[in-house]
Amino acid sequence: MPFRRFKRRTATLLALFLSSSLAQAATTVSAPAPASAPRVGIQLWSVKDDLKQDFEGTLTKLAAMGFQGVEFAGEFGRFARDPAGLRAFLDAQHLQCAGAHLDFAALVDERLAQTTAFYRTLGCRNLLIAWDKRGASREGAAAIARELAQLAGKLKPLGMRIGYHNHAQEMTGPDGQTLWDTIAGGTPQAAILQQDIGWTVFAGKDPVTLIRRYPGRTVTSHFKAKLVEGTAGTPIIGRDKTDWPAVYAAARGEGGAEWIVLEQEEYPDGMRPLEAVAASMRGLQAVLQQPR
Repeated sequence: MPFRRFKRRTATLLALFLSSSLAQAATTVSAPAPASAPRVGIQLWSVKDDLKQDFEGTLTKLAAMGFQGVEFAGEFGRFARDPAGLRAFLDAQHLQCAGAHLDFAALVDERLAQTTAFYRTLGCRNLLIAWDKRGASREGAAAIARELAQLAGKLKPLGMRIGYHNHAQEMTGPDGQTLWDTIAGGTPQAAILQQDIGWTVFAGKDPVTLIRRYPGRTVTSHFKAKLVEGTAGTPIIGRDKTDWPAVYAAARGEGGAEWIVLEQEEYPDGMRPLEAVAASMRGLQAVLQQPR
């Protein structure tokens, strides 16, 4: 084949390849590239009242604090029907979608396509069941596990993952036989175990042990300071009694963490929500800056 003809043919094939690749990228949520350290996000429930008053201004302030991503909890400001507009706003603030909290009802068959289309537009891979009252009993926890396993199969072709977020109720039972263990044991490796460190500590369980028990499944977790009743301290990361360096090391190592999601549910000492979030963020950054 003459060289000029070869060049023209090669250029044509390359253009077709790039066009196809770009079209596919526009409709597929890709797995994030491996990072040397987990990214830091914020669960937006922490500032739910601020979001209702000034959604965009609040996210702008969170980005300025150093957060790399946000985990949604049902509040989208003026973008509730405009995921593309929300994605553009997040991009402008250099924020990613770390995940989304929702309930099983949002993922039933008749709503699955609409829900996943919304979050895929945001670049969101991680859909997390925020709470389920059935998690307080053994039979209920087993039922939750079955639903999570089914959803994991449905979401996999979309490049998405399902996960479950604990409260104290899932941590009841002896070590190794908690309701959290029931959920973990009944779900595939691909299902995220989003451990809420604050609730785990509050329930009297060791978060590091639980992370290590299920390696590779703490893809995202909630770093929240929550005090056991009667314990001294302040519910701010770094001012409480949790061994955060040990938790972070386990999450980053055995847990396979991609996101550390800060959550602030209590606002001590008269702090406003954004002030409490900023204080916990400073405590978390001190942990992240410690030598490894």
